[in-house]
Amino acid sequence: MATSTTRVATAHAQRYLTQLCKHWAHKFAVTHGDGRGEIPFGEGRFCRLTADAEGLDIAVEAEADALPRLQEVVIDHLKRFAFREDLGAPVWSLGG
Repeated sequence: MATSTTRVATAHAQRYLTQLCKHWAHKFAVTHGDGRGEIPFGEGRFCRLTADAEGLDIAVEAEADALPRLQEVVIDHLKRFAFREDLGAPVWSLGG
């Protein structure tokens, strides 16, 4: 398994964390609360979210060949929810 992390600067991190978790809760056994969320996408793929006043930390875990696609899916959904603000391009770090 490989893990990569990014931080998205936003004052609305908690709102986006909640929206992402609720969005995928109909399909996966999502857990969230107290500024944290976890989305188990199945097949060894996970997304862990942590929100604070300055931003949203995102960690994705998957097999190395599936990691780029999972990063893309999570960020694409985040940007849909955050369409009113420019979140910039995420910078992912491996092994986070």
